[in-house]
Amino acid sequence: MGLNAVGEWMTALGLAVLFYGEWKDRPGLRAAGKPFASLGFIVAAIGFGALESRYGNIVLVGLVLGAIGDVCLLGSAKKYFIAGLVSFLLGHVAYVVAFAGLPIDTTFALVSAGAIAVVMVVIARWVFPHAPDMRGPIGAYMLVISAMCVVAIGAGGAGAPWMIPVGALMFTASDIAVVRDRFVSNGFVNRLWGLPLYYAAQLIIAWSIMAVRG
Repeated sequence: MGLNAVGEWMTALGLAVLFYGEWKDRPGLRAAGKPFASLGFIVAAIGFGALESRYGNIVLVGLVLGAIGDVCLLGSAKKYFIAGLVSFLLGHVAYVVAFAGLPIDTTFALVSAGAIAVVMVVIARWVFPHAPDMRGPIGAYMLVISAMCVVAIGAGGAGAPWMIPVGALMFTASDIAVVRDRFVSNGFVNRLWGLPLYYAAQLIIAWSIMAVRG
């Protein structure tokens, strides 16, 4: 079994433990499962060749920052949420840098920018009334994740591996579950669809390393 497969199994096992911990409200299982699942996508990325290319190095930085954010979000206090938000934001910046280093189709990028702007305005109008003291940080995060999606779709339009735009869009969709859970309506249902989307997105982005050399 290759290192990438080991990482994928780690993520799957960690996610199963995390799900059970969320379902049964067992903080210890959550604290064990989440970091293990996140470590899995880092291991998978290394197995896919993250240490062998500039693109892989930068994506690996984004994955590590995502794992740090995951650990931060285990805490319920606002300071932990903000720390996680900053870590994920920096991770998205790393992805923007990685994807922007590939050829970009301007038409794809511009069209996607318009569509994503509309979606983000709708999300902002939905979330901001529930988080009046967090509008600045959330707005900054939305701006960066929008840039990531635009660059990823532009790269996909220019022939980049499908894993890049699909992973970026899945990551963005998973963030909606986090925001809904934190500010709108807390509940297991948010984790039920948000967590698989998130971990699948990170693994798919890690997988893109194998298809991008340079």
